[in-house]
Amino acid sequence: MNKKTIWITGGSTGIGKALAIKFANKGWNVAISARRKNLLDEISNTYENIHSFPLDVTDKLRCKEIFQQIKNKFQDIDICFFSTGTWNPKKEKDIDVEQIENVFKINFFGTLNTIKSVEEHFKSKKSGVITIVSSIAGYRGLPNSTGYGPSKSALNNLAESLYFDFKRSNVRVCLVSPGFIKTPMTDKNDFKMPFLKTTEYAAEKIYDGLVKKNVFEIHFPKSLTLILKILSFLPNKMYFGLIGKMTKYQKKN
Repeated sequence: MNKKTIWITGGSTGIGKALAIKFANKGWNVAISARRKNLLDEISNTYENIHSFPLDVTDKLRCKEIFQQIKNKFQDIDICFFSTGTWNPKKEKDIDVEQIENVFKINFFGTLNTIKSVEEHFKSKKSGVITIVSSIAGYRGLPNSTGYGPSKSALNNLAESLYFDFKRSNVRVCLVSPGFIKTPMTDKNDFKMPFLKTTEYAAEKIYDGLVKKNVFEIHFPKSLTLILKILSFLPNKMYFGLIGKMTKYQKKN
């Protein structure tokens, strides 16, 4: 029986790296992509069935080339896990148009580039899973999140839209909404992160959701995500008031 294959972008650090190791330990072929080749090679040199495919997801043509390289090596790809993202809290407090454009270029359009690169393959074989990694920051607007939150909200909408499109070809689209996970990205935060979890915890939840269950959204930890989901249904006035108090974001006189 041939091994199954997963392609993970954002696979050099954080959740992507932990998930790559999780799937490798479960016997899968794992293709990891990110911009920093040295970090990818460190992982692939440690695990026999993890393979490095450096990639800048903002390069449309390169996305297609890397997908073809992975397909040629393993003959097939069963799951795609697209998790490339960027976050700079120091630049999120102002309306910095260039910064916001860059965030969308990586978080949203980078994800879209990778999805487009595999679209024909998955639709023609009429099976497989395409996973879009978003965030709880995409549920509703939050203070000091002028680029990251909106980019993740856009991914939520994209995933829901693509769900219908790919379902006609028997391809599953899955949305992952992590809470606060200790990664190099969240290490930049200058505020207390409730229910902070490890990347290994995240990898376990994602693996179970992708392999053992058939759900649209994998969100965790539920002690946080369920609260935020309830808050998202509140009228604007109540929502703004509660979030303002919870984040200690008050109007300055």
